[in-house]
Amino acid sequence: QVQLVETGGGLVQAGGSLRLSCAASGRAVNLYAMGWFRQAPGKEREIVVAMSGSGGSTYYADSVKGRFTISGDNAKNVVYLQMNSLKPEDTARYYCATKRSASALIWLRISDYNFWGQGTQVTVSS
Repeated sequence: QVQLVETGGGLVQAGGSLRLSCAASGRAVNLYAMGWFRQAPGKEREIVVAMSGSGGSTYYADSVKGRFTISGDNAKNVVYLQMNSLKPEDTARYYCATKRSASALIWLRISDYNFWGQGTQVTVSS
């Protein structure tokens, strides 16, 4: 069983930065594809960033491209989401998700992922 725990959320002013962490137990980072999703109140959960299990492929939603960066630390079994130049519209609960896939494929749908964290709240004030 894979367990994911997100940390790093908080309240930040527009233009600021946060780094979210997703710590995984029960799996090796480099054998699993990873996705970061977010859900704002009253809105559907949406993909923000995705990374293949091989680490060679990434996807960024247009709304975060150039501002967010995903990275992984295989030794620590942690995946990070560095968020810079935050905007009020980035306010949401952020979830990490994973599925077993060591290939270069990236996965963008909620239904693609088997395991989810509990989420961490990010609030960006204007």
